[in-house]
Amino acid sequence: TLALKRAASFIMLKYHDTNHSSTTSIVTIPPQSTKRMKESPQELGDLLTSVTKRCEAAGQSHILAHISDDAISEEDKLSFLKSVEEIPLEKLSDFLKSALEEEEKLKNFDPANVSAEEQIEPFSGKSASTTTTDAAQIESLTESHKVGMDAVQNGQVAALLLAGGQGTRLGFDGPKGMYDIGLPSGKTLFEFMAERIKKLGQLSGKGDKAIPFYIMTSPLNHKVTTEYFAKHGNFGIDVIFFPQGTLPALTPEGKMILETQTSIAVAPDGNGGIYPAMVKHGIISDMKSRGIKYIHAFGVDNALVKPADPTFVGYCIHSNADCGNKVLWKTSPGEKVGVVASKGGKPCIVEYSDISKEMSERRGEDGRLVFGAGNICNHFYTVDFLENVVVPNLGNMYHVARKKIPYYDTEKKETVKPTANNGIKLESFIFDVFPLSVKMAVLDVERKDEFAPVKNPPGTDSDSPDTARMLFSNVAKDWLTKAGATLVGDTKSDLCEVHPLTSYNGEGLEQWKGKTVNCPFTV
Repeated sequence: TLALKRAASFIMLKYHDTNHSSTTSIVTIPPQSTKRMKESPQELGDLLTSVTKRCEAAGQSHILAHISDDAISEEDKLSFLKSVEEIPLEKLSDFLKSALEEEEKLKNFDPANVSAEEQIEPFSGKSASTTTTDAAQIESLTESHKVGMDAVQNGQVAALLLAGGQGTRLGFDGPKGMYDIGLPSGKTLFEFMAERIKKLGQLSGKGDKAIPFYIMTSPLNHKVTTEYFAKHGNFGIDVIFFPQGTLPALTPEGKMILETQTSIAVAPDGNGGIYPAMVKHGIISDMKSRGIKYIHAFGVDNALVKPADPTFVGYCIHSNADCGNKVLWKTSPGEKVGVVASKGGKPCIVEYSDISKEMSERRGEDGRLVFGAGNICNHFYTVDFLENVVVPNLGNMYHVARKKIPYYDTEKKETVKPTANNGIKLESFIFDVFPLSVKMAVLDVERKDEFAPVKNPPGTDSDSPDTARMLFSNVAKDWLTKAGATLVGDTKSDLCEVHPLTSYNGEGLEQWKGKTVNCPFTV
């Protein structure tokens, strides 16, 4: 502590002397910058004192070991201290403790021998399916669609996109949302989503900007994403950006890891970081000020996602749900996807590895898998649920991810990349809040109509740009066929396209009735 205080004094004195040196070219610096330089010594000293006090209380003083090093510029020191100031130092030990307890519990988990509190059962809440042939349920979902459209017309619905991912696995150097899956239009995933939102606003009668589009980026792609949208005029809709948060990497003992002398190893806090990020950046407050009551959240890597889907949103409103999940029913017991279930009477997502073989193969009277509601990151929330239930419970939802964390070696005076796991990253999942719901609704939808994942590189047999393009093309062909058109030519083409601004969900194509359409086509 004494060394750190001396370092603070030394930094201030050194800066003072530098400002009075005859070699300092202050005349070349604009007035604003000069003022900033004169304020920096005091700011640096005050910040060091504040950060030192917090680090000592949290048992993290080791990260300040290099702060008195003369070779490090004052600018770098100030930047480092500001980054430390943003870290919830006082909460890290609690985050890690609960995450390690969960890890230990999962390590010893036996699906065949669990307590009543941990007992996994099929989801017993409100559920429906758009694939149903039941007349009553079809009528109910038709009414739900109307309820959803009414909510859009009343300015009560927002779309919320998780767009922090990069296109690395696709071989693409940029945000995944900027990826073009190869359709004739050359539209990106971002553009498809933005245009669907725009079209739905037009269908509601309230115009292009009826539905605000909130986009959570990551620190890695925030600048590129915002610049991309700005270049395209936000595609004519109302867009609000905010970055996902990060948390420091920790040793198994809970100590933060220095990556360099003046930077801490950090990582995004998982897609569940959307909740603290919404609080930090005032998103919930912004939604309330706009009169938003309902949120449709979804991931960036689905080329067929229907943002602010009025049927799904309306179904959840109709069901008086505080939280909802749009799912795809598993095609086989072995499909590796988390499913909606109940644990201890509360809704949750259970990973495929956490249910027994008997459970995964169990079927109901209708012949469908009982544990079959596959999670695809497509969720509904009321703003009230997020504000009054989720936010007060943040902090106890982190999970352990053991990783190889680059660290600063004080003896070698360089950053070392370990060959074995040496640290822990804390992450949370967006569905971690499901157990907080008191009335959750689940809507099962048709896979071929709503799910075209873009995860794997071109040429891969599944979840690739190629498979997504084919699924997109098949939907376009299906829409024209249902509208009464006759398709000829290369009817197996993966280059058929109905633009989102032409149709949101197959509506408005009546003019093609009785016409012959040569494939591939663009409408």
